[in-house]
Amino acid sequence: MILSLCLNPSIDSYAHIKDFEPGSVNRIESLKEYPGGKGVHVAMALAELGTNSRLLGFWGGAAGEWIKKQCEALKVASNGVSVSGNNRKCYTFISENSALHHTELLEPGPTLSVNDFENFLEVFQNESAKSDFICISGSCPKNTPEDAYAQLIRIAKQQQKKVILDCTGIQLEKALEEGFFGIHLNHIEAKSLCGSSKIEDLQEFFGDKVQLIALTRGSEGLELAYENKIIKSQIKLPREEIISTVGSGDCLTAGIAFALHKQLKHSEIAAWGAACGTANCLNEDLGMLKKEDVERMLKKVQIKTYE
Repeated sequence: MILSLCLNPSIDSYAHIKDFEPGSVNRIESLKEYPGGKGVHVAMALAELGTNSRLLGFWGGAAGEWIKKQCEALKVASNGVSVSGNNRKCYTFISENSALHHTELLEPGPTLSVNDFENFLEVFQNESAKSDFICISGSCPKNTPEDAYAQLIRIAKQQQKKVILDCTGIQLEKALEEGFFGIHLNHIEAKSLCGSSKIEDLQEFFGDKVQLIALTRGSEGLELAYENKIIKSQIKLPREEIISTVGSGDCLTAGIAFALHKQLKHSEIAAWGAACGTANCLNEDLGMLKKEDVERMLKKVQIKTYE
């Protein structure tokens, strides 16, 4: 079983709107909603690939119940802690106005009480003991401890479980003090973190704190540094075939976790990551891939390996 953590789940919405006039009434013409949050995307992708996928999160109000119900319909079992308030909604505006098109509006989500995170640690300890890999992705709700991810990683390491992390900011800084198995970040996040987006500089920056580095560069593909090898995987996709890139990084993380779980070769790990990230671009549904698209993309992956 692969366990995915999404501490700050959301309802992601495509909101179609012609234009926006400040200070006036603006009406959304149509709305399409999807279960969201980076860890939710990872869990859904893993389930679609055929893996036993389980999701942990903080669940607030009717929004939280809706997200869980949607995930369960996609064969993602869920657990976690119920909290006061509602999980957030995240709007992506679709508009004929290019200045407004793909503008995002994000709600803050719930605020944790003193005991919420302690309760989550107990649930995580039980769930992680039954898992083979753990993926921790995304942001945290308000009042989450700054070292929340570090605490979770510490428990996982005590159980000899491997963690793949995808986050930024103080949570990543604290997690690096603890050390963990793998990390996924894009080239912009890499440069912000260590001043460089070169995979070799990242290896030097992380040192022995991280064993696997997955660095993404959008259409330029994935660079994977693992066990003294650097593998570049890329799929050249015509621009007109791309529907949405939202969640592609999360699907890529799922592909890497899936390949590691299957104990595939280094080049295959990179190939599955690229294929899953690209497959997401072919699907209108936010942060969701289709297995048949992944299998088709695997045949198009270009691989280069450097010792």
